[in-house]
Amino acid sequence: MKHKIKTSLLALSLITSSSFADDDRFKDVQITSNKLSDSAYMFVGSGGNIGVSAGSDGILIIDDQFAPLANKISQSLNKIQTGTPKYVINTHYHGDHTGGNAHFGEQGIIFAHDNVLKRLSADKDTPKSALPVITYSSDISIHFNNDTLVVKHLGPGHTDGDSVVFWKNDNIVHMGDLFFKDRFPYVDLNGGGSIMGYRDNVAKVLGLIDNKTQVIPGHGDLANKEELLKFKHMLDESINWMTENIEKGESLEQIHAKGMDDKWKDWGWNFITEKKWIDTLYKDLK
Repeated sequence: MKHKIKTSLLALSLITSSSFADDDRFKDVQITSNKLSDSAYMFVGSGGNIGVSAGSDGILIIDDQFAPLANKISQSLNKIQTGTPKYVINTHYHGDHTGGNAHFGEQGIIFAHDNVLKRLSADKDTPKSALPVITYSSDISIHFNNDTLVVKHLGPGHTDGDSVVFWKNDNIVHMGDLFFKDRFPYVDLNGGGSIMGYRDNVAKVLGLIDNKTQVIPGHGDLANKEELLKFKHMLDESINWMTENIEKGESLEQIHAKGMDDKWKDWGWNFITEKKWIDTLYKDLK
């Protein structure tokens, strides 16, 4: 019995320590807002950028970052408009975009692609309130706050369940993680992602926006069509470069030794370094 008690206390201690570590990691994070139109905002904190629609119909958010930030996100929303979000759209299943689902899903309805529900529900520890209630296979439109938010699934790219959200009237698009501004992207090959699909999906979005469109990236500062096009050029050149090296019969070690063109050197970052980007390209294109 004493052994069982000690084991239980140790487990509780580890859980508590982990919780405190998470709290400590996010304690200094501030959620800042950028007003894009009369009713649309972009929130930046830690994790994926959040899109917000706030107006006479209530509040809708696109993605909700990490779980420990849910209260901070709520406080920032209340500075714009009181109330809790009626709707939450998940652009994909990753925890830095869906961590707040359990909190916001208690009172709001979560929308996501079919595969987001599939991947979130595969984890038995995911609470019911964190799961999407309404799912779709391709497109869905939400008529809200005097605008129409068109949610599109363009096929496998960052994951197999990506959604891009267009504000029809306000001329805004939330890219989810189909856009890492001025950075090499994370393509989750184990989550159904595809290098070629990623590039093709970015190309599809470029064909649907204009030079006045405000582009919310999954990570990075607010952008425009020109900056998204620059991102696509990086994808094009990366794919062409890797394909040429593979066709020459070069090994991954040889490709690493050569490295990418100098103009992309500063696109590496702590999560997706140049080495990891090369590894991803090689693995998916070989």
